[in-house]
Amino acid sequence: MNVMGIIFANDATLGALTDKRTMASLPYGGRYRLVDFHLSNMAAAGVRHVGIITRQNYQSLMNHIGSGEEWGLELEQGGLEFLTPYAMSATDSYHGKLEAIHEAMDFLEYGGDDEYVITSDSAIISNIDLQDVLASHIASGKDVTVVTKAGIANGQKQLDLALKLDDKGQIQDVAVDYIAPAGYLASMDIFVMSKAYLRNTVREFISRNLFHMDRDLILGQWQKNAITLNVYQFSGTALYNESLTEYFHNSFALIDPDVRHDLFGGYHPVFTKVRDRVPSYYGECCSIENSIVADGCVLEGEVENSVLFRQVTICKNAKVKSCVIMNDTVVGEGAQLEYVILDKDVVVHPGAKLCGTPHHPLVIKRGEIV
Repeated sequence: MNVMGIIFANDATLGALTDKRTMASLPYGGRYRLVDFHLSNMAAAGVRHVGIITRQNYQSLMNHIGSGEEWGLELEQGGLEFLTPYAMSATDSYHGKLEAIHEAMDFLEYGGDDEYVITSDSAIISNIDLQDVLASHIASGKDVTVVTKAGIANGQKQLDLALKLDDKGQIQDVAVDYIAPAGYLASMDIFVMSKAYLRNTVREFISRNLFHMDRDLILGQWQKNAITLNVYQFSGTALYNESLTEYFHNSFALIDPDVRHDLFGGYHPVFTKVRDRVPSYYGECCSIENSIVADGCVLEGEVENSVLFRQVTICKNAKVKSCVIMNDTVVGEGAQLEYVILDKDVVVHPGAKLCGTPHHPLVIKRGEIV
């Protein structure tokens, strides 16, 4: 079955961390970017024609993906396309995903003989078997399949799209931007539909000033009984990085062996851009506890419950606790850090003290000297 994929790179939603990069290119887990999970999911499912929709700050994303070779989606073979820019109205505003797809309509029009489309959002990562999702969609005979996750709704987190099923598994309620109580299913922002249905729907909706996938297509059409929905419930790990606090705590989730195995040892491998580095150096007096350490680091201080990306330097007598430290950052001698996110190329002066809180981590921008 021929399937094409659309990945929404998403623009800034995490403050300083996404000022100069899309959500898709946000570093995660010491070696990866969020987009790696979506590209790997699609490549493993045999999706060989993928479009990445983004609007701005996409240079970092393009540098990371390169030719797409790591995922078997080489640009020169038409397997991967960057669909940018889009949604540039008079006010440079972005209305919704349907508008974004409309601006990239040529991708759908001239996408070969692909019969189905899988759309995916960068902020939510998982290791999911999209072949099984597609099989469920085809077997259901419904217009759209929505991939969902139980246990996310808790009466505190606002969900972009929430669905509730009755005892017979039929949809009882659909809501958008809703602080759903426990018992609702949270959309993972993965949708499956036929290419013809998506193409015709986008044209129809844009002509009527309707732009939103969740509100206008899913909720609006469901309320009118004008759409049939198949709900696919994913049982594996799904991490929602829709706020700075969520991203911070999801970074530490990888320290849990069960979560780590589910994300990286699940249905398929997760591929990323290859960057060969020397092994990390552990000094004679260093202390590293309950942490993830990428290659190329120089560690001579104390690190606890933290995630260190490539080529991080922790100098002597420095103490790092519950921190996310990205590539090529240097923490000076005797510095003390707790609940801090250091972006790339940050330099922390010797003796400096930086402290955030578990729910409000301190973020230091890329290239800053503190």
